[in-house]
Amino acid sequence: MLGIIGAMNEEVELLIAELRERRSNTQAGVTLHSGVLDGHRVIITEGGIGKVNAAMTTAALIAAGATRIIFTGVAGGVHPELAVGDLVISTDCVQHDVDVTVLGYDLGVIPGEALSWSADEELRAVALAAAREQGGLRVIEGRVASGDQFVAAAERVAWLWQTFGAACTEMEGAAVAQVCARHGVPFVVIRSVSDTADTGAKVDYREFMPQMARRAKLVVRAMLRRLEREQVEPAPNGA
Repeated sequence: MLGIIGAMNEEVELLIAELRERRSNTQAGVTLHSGVLDGHRVIITEGGIGKVNAAMTTAALIAAGATRIIFTGVAGGVHPELAVGDLVISTDCVQHDVDVTVLGYDLGVIPGEALSWSADEELRAVALAAAREQGGLRVIEGRVASGDQFVAAAERVAWLWQTFGAACTEMEGAAVAQVCARHGVPFVVIRSVSDTADTGAKVDYREFMPQMARRAKLVVRAMLRRLEREQVEPAPNGA
């Protein structure tokens, strides 16, 4: 079963509205919407903003039976060639705000963990093909840098590029990746660039976020059409 997460309602509401056989269930503050979308049994949820919320929601999705996870939504562009409207598909994810360097660890490394967590190659390939299907959409594959910060300074953008080689920055993807890796669940993060994470980020984000969320939704739907169909059985009572 495929799990789909967006940090905010605007990033998943269009997908939830199109679910067939929709059932909703809330536990521990996480609402999971299950149903059928493009021939796939899916669970969709609004994960909340920040890494803790993202981790909690990912764990809830996996406990509910998700065997593959797509995280979708918007991000700030970091790669020098990215502009508003472009799309980033994750190669891997790193937490840029982790700093245990005083104990001898590299910047971004959580003791006992890898620096980054790699996205599933099949999901990456499907996402790339689905994005290119849209026509006129510029898409790159690259590293997603996550932290509990809304980045809006050119100096910080340059630092993320120089330090981590990040393509974009947001607040959840690496937490999703870490939980998925721990559980052995394939994942991919798909981010539509709503701003360039610089001094104009606040204005750009508010203006372009709804449009970019719709664009990310179209890519997810195209992915579902490309993924091998799973047998869809009626949902059990109460699911």
